[in-house]
Amino acid sequence: MARCNAFPLSFFTRRALFLSVSLILYCCNISQLHAAPTTLGASSFETYISDDGEPARINNLLKKVFEKAELDVELRVMRDAFLGSSVLTGKLDGEFAYVNLGEDSSNLLLSDVYLPAYLYAVSKNAEVESVRLFPHLKDNRVAIENRFANTPMFRTLKEIKWSRNPSTFDAFRQLADDRAPFLLTTELLARELNILLANDNEETLHYSAKPLAQTGFQLAVRKELADAKSMIERFNETVSSMQSNGEFNAPLSLPWLTKDVDGDGIADFIGHSDITRSSDSLATAYSLDGKPTSKNSKFFIDGKAHESLEQAQVSLVKDETPSTRASLLDKTTYQRLLQRW
Repeated sequence: MARCNAFPLSFFTRRALFLSVSLILYCCNISQLHAAPTTLGASSFETYISDDGEPARINNLLKKVFEKAELDVELRVMRDAFLGSSVLTGKLDGEFAYVNLGEDSSNLLLSDVYLPAYLYAVSKNAEVESVRLFPHLKDNRVAIENRFANTPMFRTLKEIKWSRNPSTFDAFRQLADDRAPFLLTTELLARELNILLANDNEETLHYSAKPLAQTGFQLAVRKELADAKSMIERFNETVSSMQSNGEFNAPLSLPWLTKDVDGDGIADFIGHSDITRSSDSLATAYSLDGKPTSKNSKFFIDGKAHESLEQAQVSLVKDETPSTRASLLDKTTYQRLLQRW
């Protein structure tokens, strides 16, 4: 019979071995604690995304969402030309403000839309209010930002004379200089320009009868990323909760939002005591799900349901005179544009 002889280790050898194993386990734990954060990128988008201290709704919003969801995410703002390639090559784990307008997203795992984007045709002229479809703009010159123009959806609309612009400011300037009678932009950007115009006693923009296109901002994570699915699920759950209890209002600088909170098919009004005042008009409420409101809509303040606006206003700061806030567009930057208006 074969026999193995065991040689007992000395006290010092056993001690050294124990310390070595302990050190390895400690280093593994430290490595896990300090694992690199998920890196998500986006290109600069005026009033939405910025890295230089300018107003940035999405930056402010997602910082709160990721903190509440306990997700370790680093946001990077970069030039649009480098964004797509950085995701494809793995230098970035995904995008935090992905807008799908017909691009191939088969390599990405997408979240639900956390902030809808309604694209309207706007103009100095009230005739735009009769526009309901893209063909109604046929043969007209329409200013548009490259971020929208350089997408499959808009490249197919050849009957419109698109006047492409590298930035929001350039697109607005086309309208101010009357080089393009129409502009296609997001509802929230048009609102900010109207605030700037109204505060300067200028005539405000007119909107098309309805949005000509609807998309939205999503989280887009590379499918190869470990735990990508669980990250998206946690993000979606956190967003849904924060939308319903009013935690989206302040980061978005919107006193009233609408969403079908109770699942009855009718959108409800959502406010928060941090930003919503009794004098804030329901007419400016921004929809988070595209569903219409009705006389049966409820009013949620800080997550608590009220059957009427009067009941909801009890929870709000009383303010008989509607307050006007400054535009998120920088007035100094837009001063020359206002002079041309």
